[in-house]
Amino acid sequence: MTHVVAQPCDGCRYTDCVVVCPVECFYEGESMLYIHPEECIDCEACVPECPVEAIFHEDNLPAEWASYKDLNAEMSEKSPSITDKKKPLCDS
Repeated sequence: MTHVVAQPCDGCRYTDCVVVCPVECFYEGESMLYIHPEECIDCEACVPECPVEAIFHEDNLPAEWASYKDLNAEMSEKSPSITDKKKPLCDS
């Protein structure tokens, strides 16, 4: 099982979640973060840290954001790993 970063992150890209991830499974895209589904250990440490409530367990992902599961898998392979907190896009 894995967690998925969904639409609320797009354009915000808060990074509070990456600093609490024990396995460094977050990846940084141009406008949002992604979780690598094979690296995520389902610890849920990131969920309460997200100020825009963009992280969902794959079983609880809202239907309108179902495509984000595949998007996270695809983009986490193409994006650089992120482990440090950065200024969010929406505050830039």
